[in-house]
Formats: sequence, structure tokens, C-alpha cells
Amino acid sequence: MPELPEVETTRRGLAPHVEGRRIHTVTLRRPDLRWPIPPEVARELPGQRIDAVRRRAKYLLMDTAAGSAVLHLGMSGSLRVLPATTRVGAHDHVDIALDSERGRSGRVLRFTDPRRFGCLLWQPVGQVHPLLQGLGPEPLSDAFDGDYLFALSRGRRAPVKTFLMDQAVVVGVGNIYAAESLFRAGISPLRAAGKVSRERYVALATAVKDILAYAITRGGTTLRDFLNPDGAPGYFEQELSAYGRGGEACPRCGRAMKQATIGQRTTVWCGYCQR
Repeated sequence: MPELPEVETTRRGLAPHVEGRRIHTVTLRRPDLRWPIPPEVARELPGQRIDAVRRRAKYLLMDTAAGSAVLHLGMSGSLRVLPATTRVGAHDHVDIALDSERGRSGRVLRFTDPRRFGCLLWQPVGQVHPLLQGLGPEPLSDAFDGDYLFALSRGRRAPVKTFLMDQAVVVGVGNIYAAESLFRAGISPLRAAGKVSRERYVALATAVKDILAYAITRGGTTLRDFLNPDGAPGYFEQELSAYGRGGEACPRCGRAMKQATIGQRTTVWCGYCQR
């Protein structure tokens, strides 16, 4: 599943090609993805100008004066800006046709989702979609830091990795980046969140910010050309220290990395370097 850096990379790649363009038509080739696609998407978007493409957690929001299309890429989804004449594939479920203002030819924003775990929803102007309510701060924002984590964690018995992946605590820190951040901060993912000191939470928050920011600068994903109809989405081959390395040698101490299931997610850590 795309993590925050992949979603942010998608946002940054698409924004220059769709912001300021007016939507001509919306073509829905099926009525649903993970959930039914609200009728407002096809009814309200045509004629609207795309004012901005934003990211909230792992969701993309395409803002117009009437409201926002809310998109999630799910497990295998991708968004591309293509010539309007591009052949439609079996898993190309949504086309948002754009006008040709500023001398640019007509194009479509195409949502492809082979496994259909993504979504396309509607957020009326002035409202917040229920999926976006109750979310924690963005991890790269000033609102997220060690003091925040320390205060929120007091009395929490859940493992710190589960705490860090709670979207009500902080958004967008999935399994990969939680494992990597805990490794860099030297904190065992099994330790109770309420037993982690303020000093160590400062180190953890710093690790989260640094690792996510670095992943974004590296592109997050191999999908870098948002105008190429032939490229298939894929993940950037990450420089990982912990995730997916159960049984391998720890890059710090050389001991075998441990592996267990925490909150239904595979977790890898070093029993010596992470306490």
C-alpha cells in the first residue's frame, strides 16, 4: 500500500499538470471502488476549476469551488495525466477530462486501480469528510514533535509501534516508516507507549520527520513520469534498516534481527540496539 511519501510524490507530480485546469467531463466506468462513488462526483465536478491538489494523511484532495474529490490509491492504484485519446485499459475506472486552456491540449486525469481498494469520494465545500475527521497532525508539521508524543502517550499500555501507527495520534506513518523510525531512535516496538521517556520521544519524532522527508526527496516511488501512459506504478526500492529484514544481520551490531506480529503487522527490530 502506498505510504505517505508515495502519496506526497503523487501529489507533487500531478499538481503542475492539473491545477488551474477546468474539468470538462467525469467518466465513471464502474459505480464503485472500495466504496460506492457518490453521484456528486459526476454531477458537481464538470465545469469546475481545479484550484489545488492537497494531501491529508494518505488521501489526496482535488479542490474546486463546489467541493473536493477525495481519492485514496488503495493497494495498487495510480493517477496519471494522459492525452484524451489514450486507450482505456481494463482497470482504468475513472477519467476526469480536463480542458485545453493555456494552450495545452486536452488531457484526462485517469484513476487506475486493479485491486479496487482505492476510493473516490466527495467532500462538499466547507465540510470535512468523515474519513478525515479525528485525524492526528501531519508528521512533517510543527504540531508533531517529541513533547506532543510524550504527553499523548502517558498511561498508554499499547506497544509504541501500535501507538505511532494510530492515525488519531499522527497520520501517515505506516508499517514501513514506523519500523524504520523506531530502529533509528533505538526504541523497541514492543515497549509500552507510556513507558517511553520524553527524551526518547524527541528522538523518535525527529527520526519520523527525517526518514519521511528523505523518502519524499528520493521520490517515494519509481512512478516519476506522470505523463507516461505505459509506466506501471511501483515502489521506490527503499534503503531499509529494519522493515522486511527479519533474521538478517542488524546493520548496527550484526546480530540477527527479530521478527514478530504486532497489531496484525509484521514487525522487525534488533533486540540489542532497540530497548
